[in-house]
Amino acid sequence: MKLPNDFVVKMRELLQEEAEPFLRSYEQDKAQGLRINRLKLTRDEFIQTQPFTIHPIPWVQDGFYYSHEDRPGKHPYHDAGLYYIQEPSAMGVGELVDPKPGEKVLDLCAAPGGKTTHLAQKMNQAGLLVANEIHPARAKILSQNLERMGVRNAVVTNETPDRLAKKFPSFFDVILVDAPCSGEGMFRKDVDARSEWSLEHVAFCAARQIDIIEEAAKMLKPGGRMVYSTCTFSPEENEGVIDAFVKQHANFEIEHVAAYEGFSRGREDWVKDASPSIEATYRLWPHRLQGEGHYIAVLRKVDGSEQGKLDASRDHVDKKLLQDYMSFAKASLTDTPMGDFTLFGDQLYLLPSDMLSLRQLKVVRPGWHLGTLKKNRFEPSHALALTLTNDQARQQWNLDVESPEVLAYLKGETLHVDGPKGWTLVTVNGFSLGWGKATQNQLKNHYPKGLRWTGTYSNFVQTPIGEYKHE
Repeated sequence: MKLPNDFVVKMRELLQEEAEPFLRSYEQDKAQGLRINRLKLTRDEFIQTQPFTIHPIPWVQDGFYYSHEDRPGKHPYHDAGLYYIQEPSAMGVGELVDPKPGEKVLDLCAAPGGKTTHLAQKMNQAGLLVANEIHPARAKILSQNLERMGVRNAVVTNETPDRLAKKFPSFFDVILVDAPCSGEGMFRKDVDARSEWSLEHVAFCAARQIDIIEEAAKMLKPGGRMVYSTCTFSPEENEGVIDAFVKQHANFEIEHVAAYEGFSRGREDWVKDASPSIEATYRLWPHRLQGEGHYIAVLRKVDGSEQGKLDASRDHVDKKLLQDYMSFAKASLTDTPMGDFTLFGDQLYLLPSDMLSLRQLKVVRPGWHLGTLKKNRFEPSHALALTLTNDQARQQWNLDVESPEVLAYLKGETLHVDGPKGWTLVTVNGFSLGWGKATQNQLKNHYPKGLRWTGTYSNFVQTPIGEYKHE
């Protein structure tokens, strides 16, 4: 692998005798991992049902390496949201963030959604998760991944950090800042990261990271935790950013947290006049563990100003407009999802209970998408299907994972069924895949056109709306 020359020189200076093992790691195969979605199944259930060659990732309770021969992204269980394909070192971030059910959590730089969905499964649908992404196209991919994983309590925004800070002063219990960086830790898997790297780009990223973490700090409650992470080795973007931040903010301290024994401590000697507490941060090295490069720091806001003015007003939906939804739910579901409804055009959502007003925010997904209010009828969303278990739908059509009908459904074809008319939850080995509508011994396919497969199990292509990069 051809590495940037200035990068090689820099890493030799930093690592000294350890530089050669580090540089040799770039000639090895990258590690590949997936993380079980606890919102859908348990660890034991996954181990019993999964068809891959896997072994545990030591620092992630629900993480597994899979073999290079496996293709978990091209399997129906992936479309059912049973797991998320994620780089193994990146999973360490969610483990250290470790949000609790009921907390208000912000993932400030969230796309494509690997870390966000990790936080969501730890929250177990309780509390508020705001997932923000500044780039509109990436925000849509983030929203799609939250949908696939069956997350109900998330709001996806497309905002700048400073605009969010004005909206959410001292509001969140936990904030993750997975900051955009020079990407040195991804050189082994990302050609673009190598080609775009330069010493000037490192300096630019470090300045931008300081701006981002400054805005994030304004949104954290006193006593709250903020986790800063990057996928780079550069001290300027890691220890340098954290040291400068805590020196300028006496109400923040670096928190000592336990981590996997393969994680390396931050380097006080790589930053001039650094605080000794910088060694309480962590760096993941590809020559010391089976994964790519990452840096993680956990900060605690020990005190701060009182919470500013918050706008919690809601625009309530006219009950008359909900009649068709209520009729659908009564006929098709065993329990009707209720709460604070909101309409985006003709799209019906349930807002998470702790969410503030959506006014003056660029919102991609305001909560749990229930479906579309059409003239004299309601059409359920794919997102609703992927949050349901088979006992929550009055009608189900279960397909065996080895059945050719599974591929036919994922390709958008009509299925032949023997059952009553109406909305039917299509499942694969008991896990929801999407909707169909039964009529006259046929199941009209409602699998989203943008997600449909072409080809066979062993060689298929998803249409461009699907996700192609995994962190």
